[in-house]
Amino acid sequence: MIRIHSKFLTIGLVSLGLATGCGRGLAAKVQPEATHEPAHTPAAAVPVQVLPSPALTQAGGASIADITERALPSVVNIALTKVGRPQGPLGFPFFFGPPQERVQQGMGSGVIVSADGTILTNNHVVAEATEIKVTTYDRREFTAKVVGTDPKSDLAVIKIQGDVTGLKPIAFGDSSRLRLGDVVLAIGNPFGVGQTVTMGIVSAKGRADLGIVDYEDFIQTDAAINPGNSGGALVNMEGQLVGINTAILSRSGGSQGIGFAIPTNMAQPIMESLKRDGRVVRGWLGVGIQEVDAELASAMKLPVASGVVLSDVRSGTPAERAGLKRGDVVVKLDGRPVTSAGQFRNTVASTGAKHRVVLDIYRDGKPQTVGVELGEMPNDGALGGGSSQAPSSSGNTSVLDGISLEVITPAHRRAFDIPSEVQQGMVVTGIDPRSAAARAGLRPGDVLLEVDRKPTTTPKQLQDAYTKAQGNVLLLVNRRGSTVYVVVRR
Repeated sequence: MIRIHSKFLTIGLVSLGLATGCGRGLAAKVQPEATHEPAHTPAAAVPVQVLPSPALTQAGGASIADITERALPSVVNIALTKVGRPQGPLGFPFFFGPPQERVQQGMGSGVIVSADGTILTNNHVVAEATEIKVTTYDRREFTAKVVGTDPKSDLAVIKIQGDVTGLKPIAFGDSSRLRLGDVVLAIGNPFGVGQTVTMGIVSAKGRADLGIVDYEDFIQTDAAINPGNSGGALVNMEGQLVGINTAILSRSGGSQGIGFAIPTNMAQPIMESLKRDGRVVRGWLGVGIQEVDAELASAMKLPVASGVVLSDVRSGTPAERAGLKRGDVVVKLDGRPVTSAGQFRNTVASTGAKHRVVLDIYRDGKPQTVGVELGEMPNDGALGGGSSQAPSSSGNTSVLDGISLEVITPAHRRAFDIPSEVQQGMVVTGIDPRSAAARAGLRPGDVLLEVDRKPTTTPKQLQDAYTKAQGNVLLLVNRRGSTVYVVVRR
């Protein structure tokens, strides 16, 4: 099981982990429940009328069992093999002697989405697999090949090889219609025990910023999801696919009532792109964004406290060509309100390249409408890493409420990955952890570019602007090549 650890909890991707022997079953035995005879028999039995439960019977007479029987044949078990070279005691591979290989095995789930044997699953289920075996509901076994993978969303498409007669694809539902409290079913192969159905409700929608993948817009559910459920189906009460089960939040590694599924309205266009091109072509603006909260709205004197503010507009990008500027606040995209940075980013990406979108923005407090033709997201968007250690002071240091600042030197550029295009501003070389600046999130390596929307190119300009600022101070910061707004409360 792949886990992402934090101090108190674990977010785990819920395939049965790629560990030798993990497909052999559970170590602990499941004991049958004891049965007991009643101590006595009542003299007269009271008739009891059993009423249908509203949660178990749908309009038109369809029960949970009916819906389950409809969806089960579309969910498959996936077993995979990965061959790796064994490593030495220090973690390095053995380079001498005869080559040795270690066979690793894993398990997960998938959903048949078309009669030709196309299956939608998670990327982490099939990543680096050398052999993929698919077992269908009627116990037929097939080999499968990867059509395309998208690690940024943790989705993958594979296709069954051989005679696909009789496969039953699932119908797609509209995940945007889900409401909190709607009943859903999770179908998959938990712990490799075999196909299993669990029931719960939609606990939340639009979960993002969990740090699982780059593009997150998860449905949260309390339907039990466990290792091995990855890639399985989240089904609504019409028997339609509304999500691909992907991750759990757990301290124990098992289900604790917080599971996450990729909604079909996000998964379907990615799947189609993988089938068509073998990769995902995402829309791209070329901007840095931040969510607008009350504090940022107050510091920037914005007429709204929602949407996203453009903290950076890079040169040569679709955003620059459309006339967008740093500090613009986007409140609507194609007429739909922008509710979060994650939602805005996902919508732009899923719209695709060469599509025109209309943004409703505020600039200097005034509403405007801007049309933008999206470009294709480049693959080299991430910046390289670097040391976070500050170089020794080179003199000319200024301290502003616990912030130590210096003029940028070549040593600073190497230590903090300061891009060559950042030619002005002052770099933070030290910060008092008890200061307001530290509480605001400033850190060593940040380059201060503006104070209260005024550029600062010299230590004296920055000192004067900071001193004159009234109340909270709005700083524009370049951090490893990306610009963000930071509000320091004084």
